[in-house]
Amino acid sequence: MTLEELVPCDSSKMQAVSEAVERVLVAAQRQDRLTVGVYESAKLMNVDPDSVVLCLLAADEEDEGDIALQIHFTLIQAFCCDNDIHILRVSGMQRLAAILGEPEAGAEPRDLHCLLVTNPHTDAWKSQGLAEVASYCAESRDKNQWVPYVCLQER
Repeated sequence: MTLEELVPCDSSKMQAVSEAVERVLVAAQRQDRLTVGVYESAKLMNVDPDSVVLCLLAADEEDEGDIALQIHFTLIQAFCCDNDIHILRVSGMQRLAAILGEPEAGAEPRDLHCLLVTNPHTDAWKSQGLAEVASYCAESRDKNQWVPYVCLQER
């Protein structure tokens, strides 16, 4: 049974959170507060975990068989839980790529499987979308769903 079967993608709450995730990603990228890639994310969390406010683990159904990726996800999830970092699993890699745009010409393709949103050490950067995503994560934890799931919808 897949995550998509356990948690349907069509609920209105899921749609609202999905849109909030998109807003957060766009704002974070614009403000240079987005770390992209499993290894880059692991390096940042090792150096400055207090700056990380949201971790997105992205995978589609075809990635479920990638054992190395699943091991990375497990380790990142454990780290996030230990450091009180909101964590969210997302599907919809094509939508994620569309939101973040294409890498610069000649650059290597980006690893979109792990994304970190960082917050400055001041309260200057507030985001309604981030508050909505954080609330969804907290509600999910209250229901013993430690790593909530969101499906990014194609547009």
